Amino acid sequence: MIHAEGVAEVTDTTFDGEVLGAELPVLVEFTADWCGPCRQLAPVLSAIAAEEADRIKVVQLDVDHNPGVTSRYGVLSMPTLMVFRSGEPVKSMVGARPKRRLLHELEDVFETV
Repeated sequence: MIHAEGVAEVTDTTFDGEVLGAELPVLVEFTADWCGPCRQLAPVLSAIAAEEADRIKVVQLDVDHNPGVTSRYGVLSMPTLMVFRSGEPVKSMVGARPKRRLLHELEDVFETV
């Protein structure tokens, strides 16, 4: 898995506790080693994880090693970014994007924190 610095990895085993049980909204990147756009997204996720730690938790899930969660949420394309709040998915985005655009897309999530 392409690991974004400062971003925790979750698995099929830890997903429910780390994501669904989190107090903050959680941005989950569904990623894979073979995914080129995921490589582009890694520094963006690292920056957001560091800069917005008080408003959102950022984690990564390797789809090749965690098929349970991947299929539970119907993830077919990498990278897929899903935001979970209070145990429910509230937003889904597919594809890499620059930091400014991702922050803009997350504004409604930040407004309710």
